[in-house]
Amino acid sequence: MPRLFIAIDFPEYVSAKLQDIAYGMPGAVWVPSHQYHLTLRFLGEQNESTLEYVRHALNDVHVDSFHIDLKGVGHFPLRGDPEVLWVGVAANEALLRLSRKLESALGRAGVQPDGRKFHPHVTLARLKNDALRYVGNFEVHHALFKIEEIPVESFNLYSSRLTPDGAIHTVEADYRLEGILQGEHEGLPN
Repeated sequence: MPRLFIAIDFPEYVSAKLQDIAYGMPGAVWVPSHQYHLTLRFLGEQNESTLEYVRHALNDVHVDSFHIDLKGVGHFPLRGDPEVLWVGVAANEALLRLSRKLESALGRAGVQPDGRKFHPHVTLARLKNDALRYVGNFEVHHALFKIEEIPVESFNLYSSRLTPDGAIHTVEADYRLEGILQGEHEGLPN
């Protein structure tokens, strides 16, 4: 059964800026830059028929394109030993609207609601025990990290297969948001 998730991918310049801070913590297992994404919803293992229902239901998600800002760094869980190091996403009503529409579409496809609060973030690293003592310094050093006005014009349905060399993500379907953002590429690095 495929493991499914829904995510927003980033332009190359965003991945490059994220990669620029992915260093300096012994014991951190850094996410490869080509796998940076913003998970909108993790669905877990689903059978093939549910995959087809989800793929079809997501066609009914209609939201205008928007921008997001990445801002600051942190870790999960908030209590106890840190396991994941992340970059945060500034509060954004359009992103929350997209999340709510996705939940509604997934419900129509027979997927159980997610019991967790949506906490948008980009995973930078998974942490091993020897990395724990470095987390605080990393967070202080990168507290002012930000990337502003990142265009969001689509989202993807992914399947993920775990291998000894890491996860392999495959795009199962791509969904365009409505409208075209004006000037999204003006003055941005390639």
